[in-house]
Amino acid sequence: MNLFHPEARVLDAATGEVLDRTRVDAAAAAFESRPPGVVFALMPTELDAVALYLGAFAAHRPIALLDPDLDHTVLLDLVERFAPALVTGVTTGPPDGYTAEDGWWVRDEPAVTPHPDLGLLLTTSGSTGNPKLVRLSRAAVLANAAAIGESLGITADDVAPTTLPLFYTFGLSVLNSHLLRGATVVLERTGILQRDFWQAVESYGVTSLAAVPYQYEMLRRLRFDPAKYPALRTLTQAGGRLRTALVEDFAQRMASVGGRLFVMYGQTEATARMAVLPPGHLPGKLGSAGLPIPGGSFSIADGEVVFTGPNVMLGYAESSADLARGDDLGGVLRTGDLGHLDDDGFLFLTGRSKRIGKVFGVRVNLDDVERTLAAHGAVAAVAGDDKLHVFVEGADSEAARSVRGELAGFLDTHFSGLDVRGIEALPLLPTGKIDYRSLEALV
Repeated sequence: MNLFHPEARVLDAATGEVLDRTRVDAAAAAFESRPPGVVFALMPTELDAVALYLGAFAAHRPIALLDPDLDHTVLLDLVERFAPALVTGVTTGPPDGYTAEDGWWVRDEPAVTPHPDLGLLLTTSGSTGNPKLVRLSRAAVLANAAAIGESLGITADDVAPTTLPLFYTFGLSVLNSHLLRGATVVLERTGILQRDFWQAVESYGVTSLAAVPYQYEMLRRLRFDPAKYPALRTLTQAGGRLRTALVEDFAQRMASVGGRLFVMYGQTEATARMAVLPPGHLPGKLGSAGLPIPGGSFSIADGEVVFTGPNVMLGYAESSADLARGDDLGGVLRTGDLGHLDDDGFLFLTGRSKRIGKVFGVRVNLDDVERTLAAHGAVAAVAGDDKLHVFVEGADSEAARSVRGELAGFLDTHFSGLDVRGIEALPLLPTGKIDYRSLEALV
């Protein structure tokens, strides 16, 4: 199966330039002439970067997609830990053990021979910390792209813009699923808050839009009206749980113009998405993450959601030696999410097994806290020093005190164990998810 369907197109929103397939062929040929081993690629939302990614896939060269704005010390740490054969997209001099050649870092010594099934590597934690790499097979990438394409009914007539980074699993899956089905992807770099983005939506006849929960909060503030964009008839949501009020809101907005909202659930460890809630079931299954994608299935083990399917990762990598490992999981992923299945097989998530804090020694599920306070808008909860810290976007001191009182009642605890404060804007990772580590640094 070819990831880049003959009818698929990738075009630059700013220039209208379409990706020439000879650039993909040239990228594949360039890899053939370089030393064997894994490639690390800084992945901006640009035609050359997409050509490089598709060329690596065509050449069966495993490639790790990284944030182009990755802190240089984090990049050097990753290079030291995983010893890739090549690093592309860099603008600085190479570290010890590498030589600069035509804008690439080329390893001086032979690199570890990766497992033949390995196709893609993605980080687990955005641009901060000391991330592990998720090892994904070529077969997993293709299986997930096909399942998403089938679930969403993507056709060659569809046009999707890049609303999320391509080094992020959700953003990459939009690219993969549309290219596999012969559709069009518009590389747009300004973001949904900018006029240029919406001009591109109109100019290129965008038919579907993918967004994470925080972006839906922004769309609500922008008073998003799908009637202004006649071609746009599909919204998709993943990257975290969208509060129920917004699910209903955007489902109604799309239904008013004959459109659809797809709520989805996924993880990098499953290549991208594992579940899709069909729009027709949304009213009766509000709050559900949906049904498993084609080829997948869910079960519950001790309250934890377990997914089985061909898109499950091979395993994690923490060092170069792990790149040679085969399939450690056998297609079975313990997600770390808590949930249950209803009688119809629909999945309902209730939280993360590790998103736990303590207030006066009592365990508190931080996801439950955020859901309880969702009516106040964008809210994030972190734990520290036997205390719960809650950040409410845009709240003044009076509103923060009101939220603290509400939360104390919900948790049946004394308000002195709760720190609720307003914040101008919640810090975000490049993926659009809340940067909890940055919030933890504030407490």
